[in-house]
Formats: sequence, structure tokens, C-alpha cells
Amino acid sequence: QVQLVESGGGLVQPGGSLRLSCAASGFTLDYYAIGWFRQAPGKEREGVSCISSRDGGTYYPDSVKGRFTISKDNAKNTVYLQMNSLKPEDTAVYYCAAERGLICFGAVRGDFGSWGQGTQVTVSS
Repeated sequence: QVQLVESGGGLVQPGGSLRLSCAASGFTLDYYAIGWFRQAPGKEREGVSCISSRDGGTYYPDSVKGRFTISKDNAKNTVYLQMNSLKPEDTAVYYCAAERGLICFGAVRGDFGSWGQGTQVTVSS
């Protein structure tokens, strides 16, 4: 079965960097879109990045564009989220999600059927 395990979260100062990992098992990344989402206390879960299943096209909302980069290593069946220039408002639990055959353009949270357990990212001085 599809399993996703996030890691790499932690405490970082404003302006710092973190790299999150999403290790996938039970399926091959080639055929799945992977999205990164985050949820801060009292807020809805929002998408912060996505990489499409077919052409590897990527998506970022304006809030993280230029600071976050999604990539994948098919050999390791792992997707990464490199986060630079972190701000306190980036503090949240970060989740990765997967869906077979999905194209990121226009995709929303409900389009993803498999989710990881999340990893906490705290940006604070």
C-alpha cells in the first residue's frame, strides 16, 4: 500500500533553511504527483508545492515562490522540499501527499488520496 513518511522538520531561525524529505513506499514516484502542504494552528491546510506525475512540472503559490523548491530522486523514491529564507509565518506542520496520474496545475488538497503523518517546522528566533 502507499505509504509516505516525512522527515527533516525542526526549529530554525528566520532567514534559515531546512530540507524536508518525503520517503515513498508501495508505489513508484514516476506515476504519481507529490504535493507538499502545510497547516498552521487554527488555519486550513494549504498547498505549498507540487510536482506532477508525468512531465515533472512544478507548482508554487506566491507565498513561497522563489524560496521553496521541490525535487525528487526516483532512485531513492523520495521527494524533497528545500525551504530557504524561512519566515515565522512558515511555521506549520508540513505534510506530503500523493496521487496517481495527477497533474499539479489546478490540483487541490482533496485530489490527493494518500498522506504522510507530517513533520513540524518552527521558524523562530
